[in-house]
Amino acid sequence: QVQLVESGGGLVQAGGSLRLSCAASGRTFSSYAMGWFRQAPGKEREFVAAISRSWPSGHTYYADSVKGRFTISRDNAKNAVYLQMNSLKPEDTAVYYCASSYEATMTPGGYDYWGQGAQVTVSS
Repeated sequence: QVQLVESGGGLVQAGGSLRLSCAASGRTFSSYAMGWFRQAPGKEREFVAAISRSWPSGHTYYADSVKGRFTISRDNAKNAVYLQMNSLKPEDTAVYYCASSYEATMTPGGYDYWGQGAQVTVSS
């Protein structure tokens, strides 16, 4: 059974940083792309970042709203994917989800397994 477990969320002031982690189990981690999505109250789930399965020779992808502030990375030896979030803004407040897919995509429907989510709250 595939499991994705996020950690590292919390409350931070605007301009601060947080690092989210996602621990994966139940499938060959290095064979799958990983993505981060977020969902704010009353809004649809939106793409944040994705990283291809062929890492470090592969690619990363970012939403325009986080480009230059967030960095996605993965450690295939630890079966983990990370999201380093810098220069956080109040509009980054949301529940953040990691997800697994065969190919990196910006579309939530392209991912077949999801974590339970981690709350990130950025105060102004």
